[in-house]
Amino acid sequence: MTGTRKHAAAGRLLAVCGTVVVTVSAATAGVAAASPAGSAVAGLTGAAQAHAAPLAKYCGKTHVTVVVDFTHFRHGKVKIGCAKNPRTGLAALRQAGFRYSFVPGQPGFVCTIDRRPNPCNDAPATAYWSYWHAKPHGKWHYSKLGAGSYHPKRGWVEGWAFGKGKPPHISAP
Repeated sequence: MTGTRKHAAAGRLLAVCGTVVVTVSAATAGVAAASPAGSAVAGLTGAAQAHAAPLAKYCGKTHVTVVVDFTHFRHGKVKIGCAKNPRTGLAALRQAGFRYSFVPGQPGFVCTIDRRPNPCNDAPATAYWSYWHAKPHGKWHYSKLGAGSYHPKRGWVEGWAFGKGKPPHISAP
């Protein structure tokens, strides 16, 4: 799609130099972007989300796609990165370009991703980073293991969402 233009029912799709940008109507008020490096997808809701989900960057069968949903935070977006061959979910998060820290005194329990929340809220039950997995374009499944113990599968999608334990606001790419 590089260098082409297409029009979508909910707005305009423009692809230039490998970057996809979706501008939706004022009624749905959202913007989505994905780059070859899988850098970002803005948080969308409602009808806009349905149109943006297929555009979310999928890193391919030899990588692990990592989705981090920051929409709980003011001006937060959904960001996507790629991990080459991570041995754990934490390694996938790091390889995809995200920084994380643990809850003080609770190693292994992620408190912040890219410094959000700031400051660390000690992960109360009402708002924490939940960890998810999905097949490409599949349904999100809550992880039964911690990110330090889980071994991501190549071609699959890892998801992180801050809040009350709900999956990321976009479909798995």
